[in-house]
Amino acid sequence: MLQSLAGSSCVRLVERHRSAWCFGLLVLGYLLYLVFGAVVFSSVELPCEDLLRQELRKLKRRFLDEHECLSEPQLERFLGRVLEASNYGVSVLSNASGNWNWDFTSALFFASTVLSTTGYGHAVPLSDGGKAFCIIYSVIGIPFTLLFLTAVVQRVTVHVTRRPVLYFHIRWGFSKQVVAVVHAVLLGFVTVSCFFFIPAAVFSLLEDDWNFLESFYFCFISLSTIGLGDYVPGEGYNQKFRELYKIGITCYLLLGLIAMLVVLETFCELHELKKFRKMFYVKKDKDEDQVHIVEHDQLSFSSIADHAAGVKEDRKQSEPFVASPPACADGSALH
Repeated sequence: MLQSLAGSSCVRLVERHRSAWCFGLLVLGYLLYLVFGAVVFSSVELPCEDLLRQELRKLKRRFLDEHECLSEPQLERFLGRVLEASNYGVSVLSNASGNWNWDFTSALFFASTVLSTTGYGHAVPLSDGGKAFCIIYSVIGIPFTLLFLTAVVQRVTVHVTRRPVLYFHIRWGFSKQVVAVVHAVLLGFVTVSCFFFIPAAVFSLLEDDWNFLESFYFCFISLSTIGLGDYVPGEGYNQKFRELYKIGITCYLLLGLIAMLVVLETFCELHELKKFRKMFYVKKDKDEDQVHIVEHDQLSFSSIADHAAGVKEDRKQSEPFVASPPACADGSALH
């Protein structure tokens, strides 16, 4: 008897704080996923890094042996300056891009990566004025970009997602949930094909040193706004039509980001995902819901009263003016 009561009380306790338990599991799962990623990246990339370090040490030692007139500190200073310039997008290699990093098209590409928070890092402001302007420009531009993207995605979602789902639901009588799931899958497939596979094939042809995997990797890193900067198009040696190429890449990134957000919004509107997300949200108390309902009703009644008063006033103003007869002292009208 006592065990059954204890078990039922534990069940009620878990049900009462179900959202908190789910949130705790969510946090734990996210931390485990971070650790899992760190373990995999470390195990995969650490051997490659060790081989690269050994190769660089051998090359450095061989270079010093072949050039005895050059001391190691001098070489260290030279390499340090070269690496510092490389971090700012300036290379000393003869086969590097001979174009400037801050012409108009390159600056336009940089501005788009800043506002979209992609930030490849291949070109950064060199001057203090440029760094200060970048801060001010980002503080204003990033919220502006979020507002712009939200408005565009909302309008596109109405025509691309909601209306087609509603049409098939009403016209053909299919279940709305089934139609929404099929539509989301098809939209995701079309988006991946048009903004990942096809552009990856194009980049693999236009960029000399990129294969299909590297091109697809660039598309994903860019449209997910990760922007690692290890692959940046249009930076090759003697790139043809570089200005037009940079403008096209800027348009591709903007349209691709909008398409990604539309797909995410479409999946987020699925009934199953809505139920899944609510498991981790804080549930509102009934008292708060009643207060919101009362406030909403009061606002509704006041707006109706104001509307009725306005209509009455408009009718009075539209009626012809008729002077009312003056009243006598005894209250009778003059004839």
